[in-house]
Amino acid sequence: AIVEDMYKLVMLPGEEIIHVLPQEYIVDNEQGIKSPIGMSGIRLEANFHIITGQVTAAKNIFKCVNKAGLEVTELILEPLASAESVLSDEEKEAGVVLVDIGGGTTDVAIFQDGIIRHTAVIPFGANIITDDIKEGCTILKYQAEQLKMKFGSALASENLENEVVVIPGLKGREPKEISVKNLAHIIQARMEEIIEQVYYEIKNSGYEKKLIAGIVLTGGGAMLKHVSQLVEYMAGMDTRIGYPNEHLGKGSMEITSPIYATSVGLVMKGLEYSDKQKNKQTKVTTHSKKTKGGFFDKLLNKTQKFFEEGEND
Repeated sequence: AIVEDMYKLVMLPGEEIIHVLPQEYIVDNEQGIKSPIGMSGIRLEANFHIITGQVTAAKNIFKCVNKAGLEVTELILEPLASAESVLSDEEKEAGVVLVDIGGGTTDVAIFQDGIIRHTAVIPFGANIITDDIKEGCTILKYQAEQLKMKFGSALASENLENEVVVIPGLKGREPKEISVKNLAHIIQARMEEIIEQVYYEIKNSGYEKKLIAGIVLTGGGAMLKHVSQLVEYMAGMDTRIGYPNEHLGKGSMEITSPIYATSVGLVMKGLEYSDKQKNKQTKVTTHSKKTKGGFFDKLLNKTQKFFEEGEND
């Protein structure tokens, strides 16, 4: 009930509460309680991490899903879904930063002691790197995207000076040669900016010294070569790439890429919701059966007593 009450908080116009995430409960001044269920006390308090979003953005998502012939059950923050598919329970317990480098945004979620402690959305991601390549190399956007994916690197020092890529010229124009090292310089400059923003969020969270498991990178931007080395160098924390394959079967190799981390996480959240609904229905059915059984048993007993008394008379 206390969590549900948080959803009733008055928000700024145009905003709504998406998630209410309990940080800790306090029962009669006893702090640090993860779950107060089963405890007895007089006063219950709690600290929450509340995530809000724009109403119009949420409505647009609902419309998009509905037009596809589907129904929206729940709205999930992107890094929470990604965390579901790429992070282990041990990492969440030890303390970990999930960095989901998507196309338009870079999402940050910090877990510690098994609880999400901090979330942030940085308003630029891998798409802006493509735009930088397009402008820096004066090529078309689709060519910039292909260059980034095939030859891009987040560390310029890892590329040879004389390595070049030839891009077909526009109609009637000569092909263009692009230095792979210069390409890496463009990518590295923007990636450093993104990492600086991520590191600012880590420091701002207050958990910088408590993140034993380091940083996990996922999303399309995590597929850039040498990106984990750059993050590890700049943040000074152990870094790995998060693949959503921990919960997938053997025949699911095509969706084990970090690109699908959020999608896999959403499916897992959906299955979790479905299981909860089934359990609720099972409990209701069981309860109703017990109730019916009790009523008929009582009725049968009364009937038997009635006939027994009649025979005795």
